[in-house]
Amino acid sequence: MIRKLKQILILLVVSLFCISCSSLPTTENNPWQAISLPTESTFADIAFTEDLNQGWLVGTQATLFETTDGGDSWQEKNLELGDAKVSFTSVSFKGNEGWIVGKPSILLHTDDGGQNWSRILLSEKLPGSPYGILALGPQSAEMVTDLGAIYQTTDGGLSWKGLVEGAVGVARTITRSPNGEYVAVSARGNFYSTWKPGDSEWTPHDRNSSRRIQNMGFSKDDRLWLLARGGQIQFTQSDDFEDWGEVKYPEASTSWGLLDIGFRTSDEMWVAGGSGNLLLSTDFGDTWQKDQELEKVPSNLNKIVFVNDNMGFILGQKGILLKYDPSVQQTQAFLDAVNTKV
Repeated sequence: MIRKLKQILILLVVSLFCISCSSLPTTENNPWQAISLPTESTFADIAFTEDLNQGWLVGTQATLFETTDGGDSWQEKNLELGDAKVSFTSVSFKGNEGWIVGKPSILLHTDDGGQNWSRILLSEKLPGSPYGILALGPQSAEMVTDLGAIYQTTDGGLSWKGLVEGAVGVARTITRSPNGEYVAVSARGNFYSTWKPGDSEWTPHDRNSSRRIQNMGFSKDDRLWLLARGGQIQFTQSDDFEDWGEVKYPEASTSWGLLDIGFRTSDEMWVAGGSGNLLLSTDFGDTWQKDQELEKVPSNLNKIVFVNDNMGFILGQKGILLKYDPSVQQTQAFLDAVNTKV
């Protein structure tokens, strides 16, 4: 019996060693500056005001941080929200006017860059809880709930106009393209739905493989991308939401999941995953490199946001934030501090 247990243990060790090995070439440098903020929260979204120096970072446990130096340093802000356990899910700015939404059913608005936030009451009949918000212009915003209800306001949130008649159902993720299209992944990842401006209903689509969908979004040319279980990536070949190209496996036999894609340029994309894994492609997914330095960061990398070609952030867990800065190299001192914190 003991002999069999030893054999099983050896096989497990060998398997874990093989899984941790990567056949991908390593990036020439690590352009991500790691920042550890004093919170145990998971970050959900980030947005900046007009001058790009002032920005806001939101997350679980009503987490709210402000930067005034373009994201190099952050100060935590506390808002009086009562006794409800709030998780912020999205933040957006247009100029100095900004919006924050979260669960359970919370909407905040500012017109002075965030110096003052006012809470706007939402109808109790709202289908689901606010999931995403996009600032469109003066007193105007578009909001989507976690059930796929889409609304717009043009009077600072006093009234809202519904854009879709039916909800999509409980969604794992919902993403909006710059031209106003949406894609939603079902809670179980077994199908996805799309919506275009002018449609009265969401259009459901079956997944095209046996692997459950993890996340979906849009490239800079409005094609869909898809991340599925087991490290699978696909892109549509046209504006047809079912015109999928071949399946790509950037790193075969991985034990961690792919969680999000962020496009820095039309061709350069970063793919984030569990356990600090980060992949880079500079040719729209034909070839891949791996940022080995970030494997030392003890956090899932959940979301990538590029504000522009030279300004980007990756949002993690337990206060981990990465800032895109090719001139800064990851330091062992930071990694030691993070590991001590964990």
